[in-house]
Formats: sequence, C-alpha cells, structure tokens
Amino acid sequence: MRVFKNKRFKKFARKQGISDEQLLEVVRRAEIGQIDADLGGGVIKQRVERQGEGKRSGYRTIILYRSQERAFFVYGFAKSEQENISVEELAVIREMAELYLMMTDKNLKTMIDNADLWEVINHV
Repeated sequence: MRVFKNKRFKKFARKQGISDEQLLEVVRRAEIGQIDADLGGGVIKQRVERQGEGKRSGYRTIILYRSQERAFFVYGFAKSEQENISVEELAVIREMAELYLMMTDKNLKTMIDNADLWEVINHV
C-alpha cells in the first residue's frame, strides 16, 4: 500500500501538527474496514485525532482510496471550522479520484519529482 499527500494537504498537516505516522494509522484503519465515511467514487473521509484531544474534536481528512493499492490525502479540515465538504467540492474530488487512482507508477514518479505529491513513508 502506497500513501501520498498532495501539496495542499501537506501544508494543512504541517500547520496542524499532523504527523506522517498519524496518516499511516488512518490508512491502516481503512485497510481493516474501519472507514468513517465512504463518499463514493474512491473517496473516503477519515478522522485524525488532534494531539491530546482525540478523534471526535480533531480533523477530517478526505482521501482518494483504493484498498491495498493507494491512498492520497488531498484535503483536510478541523471539524470546529467546517462541518463537511459541499456537494460541489465532492464532485471535484471524485473527478480527482478517478484520475489519481488510475495513475501509472511513471505518472506518480513525475508528480513526486515535480513536488506535486509526497510519499508518506513508514519510518519505523
């Protein structure tokens, strides 16, 4: 399973203090069927806990997801700042999922080389 984050999500995670280890844990939960919300079209929503406060008051992440293959963190928000994504945003994200989840390894390498994607590596 390869896990990535896009430029927008990388900035969000850094600002909120969300570690790569937390992201990998979110994907592990999805891999065992613990998905907070399946939004259809290869898009899921998963909670990430805020340090010291738990998942309920934490962050929501939007992930382009194909089980046992790839996960792309593309959008994040604090529940206290935004209840959910709009129907319009979801439509755009589903289009992204269609493109991202079909990418070849060569396409992925190009996006990583261009700093449009970063691979989340397990450092343990």
